[in-house]
Amino acid sequence: MKINKENNVYTVVYAAVLVVVVGFALALVYQALRPAQLENIANDTKKQILAAALIYPTADESIGALYESHIKESFCVDSKGAKVEGVSAFDVDMASEVKKPADERVLPVFVCTTDKGVKYIVPVAGAGLWGPIWGYIAMDADGSTIYGAYFGHQGETPGLGAEIERPAFSSQFEGKSIFGSNGDFESVLVVKKGQEPAGRAYVNAVSGGTITSQGVQKMLATSLEPYTAFFKNLEKKSSY
Repeated sequence: MKINKENNVYTVVYAAVLVVVVGFALALVYQALRPAQLENIANDTKKQILAAALIYPTADESIGALYESHIKESFCVDSKGAKVEGVSAFDVDMASEVKKPADERVLPVFVCTTDKGVKYIVPVAGAGLWGPIWGYIAMDADGSTIYGAYFGHQGETPGLGAEIERPAFSSQFEGKSIFGSNGDFESVLVVKKGQEPAGRAYVNAVSGGTITSQGVQKMLATSLEPYTAFFKNLEKKSSY
């Protein structure tokens, strides 16, 4: 029997079969590529964590191997500084955690060995002008002093807010204390040049990126404060 290819039924059936075949093919391709995509995402996160500790891979170094050689331990704590069992620090979505009340958050910690001693790296997350911003802060063993910082963004303006990802901005945080002289949490201020406060830890804001800079300041305050008990415990241990 000759098929009438101009018939509406034929057209509908042909289109339906084509959609199913193409959809099936795309699903197979997606499943085949998914492991590589997940590995790339994980390696990018590992690279950011290491960057906070001022560790950068050379051209012939594997991110995975470099991460394993420096990050010897990772765990989660709560706002009281106690360890939270059964949760992988690497899998915690900090952007979701910062939306919760401080006493309900799961707080990841990555313990990093460097040639300048052990550092404790924690994630931070917030909002910039055009979208999410995030980062990692490496703390010295005293739990008070910032050793290094890394910041990233999704869509800040190139040459303006996007400058938060440049070392010229992030390196300013090195050596800054997040606690005041009275021992209370104060974080680090991000201020315009000429508006530097007396008696507070601060860095200079990105030129032309006021809202993004304010976002970084708020991100640090809201993300780091719940770690206060954990950082204080580190301070006690380092004083022994």
